[in-house]
Amino acid sequence: MNESKRPRRRRWLIALGGVAALAVVAAFAVRTPSPVGHWDGAEGRDRFMAAYDQAFRDLPPNADAVDVRTDYGVVRFYRFAGTGQASAPLVLLPGRASASPVWADNLPSLLEVGDVYTVDLLGEPGRSVQERPIADGADQAAWLHQALAGLPEDRFHLVGLSIGGWNATNLALRQPELVASLTLVDPVFVFDDMPLGTVVRSLPAAFSWLPKSWRDGFNSYTAGGSPVEDVPVAQMIEAGMQHYQLRLPQPTRIAEEELAGLDLPVLAIIAGRSVMHDPGTAVATAERALPAASVRVYPDASHAINGEHPDRIAADIAEFLAASR
Repeated sequence: MNESKRPRRRRWLIALGGVAALAVVAAFAVRTPSPVGHWDGAEGRDRFMAAYDQAFRDLPPNADAVDVRTDYGVVRFYRFAGTGQASAPLVLLPGRASASPVWADNLPSLLEVGDVYTVDLLGEPGRSVQERPIADGADQAAWLHQALAGLPEDRFHLVGLSIGGWNATNLALRQPELVASLTLVDPVFVFDDMPLGTVVRSLPAAFSWLPKSWRDGFNSYTAGGSPVEDVPVAQMIEAGMQHYQLRLPQPTRIAEEELAGLDLPVLAIIAGRSVMHDPGTAVATAERALPAASVRVYPDASHAINGEHPDRIAADIAEFLAASR
């Protein structure tokens, strides 16, 4: 489907998976320690799962659920058979406090590139279940590596959105054996720090006891001011923000000299109106640290870029993968 024909409001809301609950970064310092991520109760979990199931209906119907046990818990993937000829499956890593349903707008065009897995990040609200503490970046890489190793293929093209981009980069730096390429879609903590203004604005949304409207307000801010109420995927994200207690290490900026050590193809897609980093700084860092990378800027895109430009992203990924063979 042509991007211009998609309902504008729905595109914004589906995209919120890339941005939702980065507010929790600001709350790490005030939350009490606990071994693993967990729900605040059965009612909150049921509310999230009902919205998850409803939002999941927008995904293509041919999904095969795949659960992989790791040392850190059980990781849920969904596999979609594509029609394209990519050399390895794409694995889509979503943003914080989101899960597989946020890729609904992206899947139709990405399936024309090749087979696709979506994943619910371990330690985040979704159908993956954390069972052991994730203490640092090494643990973050370890669970993801083990999860990919449990799939039948032996190489994967990682596509990371927002904090998913950080997870993909962290894995490629620490355990790159299964990573064929990286596509980083407006990643956070990779090419620039999060602006102080965004951190400050996230504070009200970081506390579960505050009204829903405060969380909606922050999500709208990161999505360029689009309304975010009364749509299943937005309800799923907000429910995860409110009812799931994260117990993950606070992500830290990946150093430029580390990025320079990446020895695999990289596509960086930067939103020109992102509030999660300074776009100009992000582009300059990517071009400086990764001179062989393909860096694309979407000038009119917000951090909700994956829902605003799904077909363009798929076309850029297809071109990138073809050139990387």
